Amino acid sequence: MNRDDDHGYDDEEFGAGLLEEELRRAAAIFDPVPPELRRTAVEAFTLHDLDARLAELTFDSLIDAIPVRGVADPPRMLTFRTGELTVDVEVTAEGLMGQVLPPQPVRIEVLGGARVAVPPALTADDMGRFTSDTPPAGPFALRLRTGGDVVVTEWLRA
Repeated sequence: MNRDDDHGYDDEEFGAGLLEEELRRAAAIFDPVPPELRRTAVEAFTLHDLDARLAELTFDSLIDAIPVRGVADPPRMLTFRTGELTVDVEVTAEGLMGQVLPPQPVRIEVLGGARVAVPPALTADDMGRFTSDTPPAGPFALRLRTGGDVVVTEWLRA
């Protein structure tokens, strides 16, 4: 291994760095990352809460429910849980509605991907109910602020 006195790199490390840079440039030209995917990745990273609790998806009607015959576009029912907090959400073509249990006033932020259609923040009433007249589009998650706690749901595709 030859050590370059001026930079402190050996020839092998220097060559690997140049090769990596050349491969990155080639990938950017021949297989570029779509702008909406890049934006989704950046938003997912910037919206990451280190102190937030993750609400786990415990029920999804697409997976867990028995289909009803004759219903063309049934609402998607979701249930998220973390500790004592439960969030029930219904997603339809007309919008989003749900309830936080135990009932409490909560500020709910709709985190979205490339095609955000839902207003970015909703407010739950004293009974924990919330609604939006605009359905989410693309990947989405909910961030709930309950007093001092922050809870984030798993990401799902609408």
